[in-house]
Amino acid sequence: MTFPVPSPLEWREAAQKALKERPIESLMHLDADQLVTRPLYAGATGVQPIFAPRPSDAEGRAWDVRTLVEGDDAEAVNAAVLTDLENGAASVLLKGRVLSDSAPLGRALEGVALELAPVALDAGIDGPDAANALAVVAKGSPRAKLRFHMDPVSAFAQAGGAPRSVEDHLSLAANTAARHAGAYPDATFFLASGRVAHEAGGSAAQELAFAAANAVAQAKAAVEAGLSVQAALRGTVVGLSVDAEYFDSLAKVRAMRLIWASLTQAFGVEAPAVIEARSSRRMLSARDPWPNLLRLTAAGFAGAVGGADVVVLDGFTRAAGISDAFARRQARNTQLVLMEEANLGRVDDPAAGSWYLDARTRDLAEAGWTEFQLIEAEGGLVEALKGSVIQPRISRARAVREAALKTGAAQIVGVTKYVDADVRSAPVEAVDRGAAAVECVCEPLNPIRFAASFEEASQ
Repeated sequence: MTFPVPSPLEWREAAQKALKERPIESLMHLDADQLVTRPLYAGATGVQPIFAPRPSDAEGRAWDVRTLVEGDDAEAVNAAVLTDLENGAASVLLKGRVLSDSAPLGRALEGVALELAPVALDAGIDGPDAANALAVVAKGSPRAKLRFHMDPVSAFAQAGGAPRSVEDHLSLAANTAARHAGAYPDATFFLASGRVAHEAGGSAAQELAFAAANAVAQAKAAVEAGLSVQAALRGTVVGLSVDAEYFDSLAKVRAMRLIWASLTQAFGVEAPAVIEARSSRRMLSARDPWPNLLRLTAAGFAGAVGGADVVVLDGFTRAAGISDAFARRQARNTQLVLMEEANLGRVDDPAAGSWYLDARTRDLAEAGWTEFQLIEAEGGLVEALKGSVIQPRISRARAVREAALKTGAAQIVGVTKYVDADVRSAPVEAVDRGAAAVECVCEPLNPIRFAASFEEASQ
């Protein structure tokens, strides 16, 4: 049995009839990047096919399930790390005072085989010190899978300053990478993240551009420190955020591969993109954390289908405090269900062939590349941040989203719609929000939560 295939004109006539007095253009929507989402995509609309799969599997799995463990007590962190690795996580991302020196870090990683389980760091502006500590813990093992994740530019952008000039911090990170490159050939050194733009309310294209410009800034610093361009780019992991807007999130991950291909081509080298997708914190609710489970599942879906090499999901209570064992278990098991029961990794680039997703991927890639070229024309990412020219553009993108939430054009389930009057709390560990005071030299990209203003108004 076959069904008739309507032509675009026939569809338009049917849609116009259903809309009655509304124009067909009312079905089109503009986002913060001024990109149009259309009601219909088809071969007749001239969509070009895209194939952007992750380059390889993660030790036989579709992607690397990475657990985030935050803490200051080495023994408690060690217990959490071992529990997560024994119950399905493939690697670990560490944050907290355990990164301050090799002694507490060594205790935190007691019993972890660094040749089997990659260990990544989230140390902010102190990334080089944490990298040195991890190098000591690895004891020179050439097969150790260390992920130093040094990203001084993001730390500078979020704080609006740094203990020293950002150029000095870039140079320190690059020299640290050059010092350890020979001993640890399987290590990666830099995290070229765009997440700070996203968490401050930026658009998808702004996040892509920030990540690309970040990679360029770190690669140039690495070359000055003595690394080859090839080694610098192969030693770089790209960091992106994924949220409950799963179509845009997965298209953003795919778009990053297109941008990275253009970037490496401009450098004259071949280096596949390695993308770490972390769940968005700006999408989380604090008053009622339980709907965050749905948001995090959508984010994990986006990272998996979009082809991220690594996916990191926060605990569902992270907006209120550090995740406890139950929240980490939920984050870990969410990914395992997506991988082993939903089988999301069985197809390379499952979004390929969707007219809408291919069009959206290309639109985001082109918009991100245009924004990246603008940043480079402004003197590069560091100069653009110091001149506070990026920050107003991100503020405008944030205002677009805030206006949509205020008017009801966009909703946050459990916060602006379907609000539970009888909220059940969930346990969290206290967050130490203290940070070293620095002299601000530019407007900081402060992280936000879109639910915060609504939660404050309801109290």
